Amino acid sequence: MADKRDYYEVLGVDKSASEDEIKKAYRKKAKQYHPDLNPGNAEAEAKFKEANEAYEVLSDSQKKARYDQFGHAGVDPNYGAGGAGGGFGGFGGFGDDGIDLGDIFGSFFGGGFGGGGRRADPNGPRRGEDIQTRVTISFEETAKGCKRTVDVNRVDTCRECNGTGAKAGTSPKTCPDCGGRGHVNVQQRTAFGVIQTQKACPKCQGKGKIIEEPCQKCRGAGRTSSKVSVEVNVPAGIDNRQVFSISGAGNAGVNGGPRGDLKVVVMVRPHPFFERDGYNVWLEQHISFTQAALGDNLRIPTLDGDVKFDIPAGTQSETVFKLAGKGIQVVNGRGRGDQLVRIIVDTPKNLTQKQRDLLMELETELGVKRGSPVGSSQKKSSFFDKFKN
Repeated sequence: MADKRDYYEVLGVDKSASEDEIKKAYRKKAKQYHPDLNPGNAEAEAKFKEANEAYEVLSDSQKKARYDQFGHAGVDPNYGAGGAGGGFGGFGGFGDDGIDLGDIFGSFFGGGFGGGGRRADPNGPRRGEDIQTRVTISFEETAKGCKRTVDVNRVDTCRECNGTGAKAGTSPKTCPDCGGRGHVNVQQRTAFGVIQTQKACPKCQGKGKIIEEPCQKCRGAGRTSSKVSVEVNVPAGIDNRQVFSISGAGNAGVNGGPRGDLKVVVMVRPHPFFERDGYNVWLEQHISFTQAALGDNLRIPTLDGDVKFDIPAGTQSETVFKLAGKGIQVVNGRGRGDQLVRIIVDTPKNLTQKQRDLLMELETELGVKRGSPVGSSQKKSSFFDKFKN
């Protein structure tokens, strides 16, 4: 499946666009690509659904905030393609005379722009909502993966009534006004004449059922909310602020529908000396002036513990060595990145007079002339070349 396009790109607006600008952009797209105006055009239908999904997110301040922070992973895709409030290309709402413009345009164009041609069955199964939490882990844990137990507020099917919403020993009744459809036909007098439209049934509030004796525990909702503990396996290689999902760990569905997912945002604490670069790890290793000149056998810290590493004589500051396979595990894959060690040569400070004299003597022995031009690679390397012989 191809990656989804950016929602702002879909509607043709900037990220700083106002609510009115987003609404106007959606209306323009809805009118342009609506299937009723483009019969048999699969491309137009796909673009219409894409615009609906984008507007459903960007028109909701909370969903928009999650999308701005986490991208598509921060919003529930299962609730993105079902239209944006009904009505003609987003023209839902009421006119100055109290007439429902969405229903009127819906009657002209076969079920309403943005709402599809049919109303959903109020008694049909519906998937539960996704929920979100976050975990904070160490740098080492993100490299190798770990387990965490998180507490989340989750909606579950009421155990008292098994999700029916009715008191034990009773059951919901089919609404006599709508016959269980959840909607009724009404007539409205408009400038176009008398128009017949559909509205949510006022007796059952669009549910299609009436609960005469509600369950005392869930108060007729059929679901209850509580805090539960969920064990999550954080995959190795995941990066800071990345999101992964646990299927079926979200809110319970309605009318036998499946559970939603639990989306976990990973926050990685910075490491005191490791720095991540993709799947590679950078480390700055400080060595002394004499270690650089004479070489040394060092113990280099890695994610797997210290390893021995030989620094060759004459090593220059900013030299980079590679420790193959000592980086971060590729997420959901095989192999690891490398550890890159950048050498920093520390120049000695606050020398005693004896130390200065020794360095001056060494300088004379090596034939280095004070005040000579500095910068050529040949002159820089000649100093250390004398130690290699």
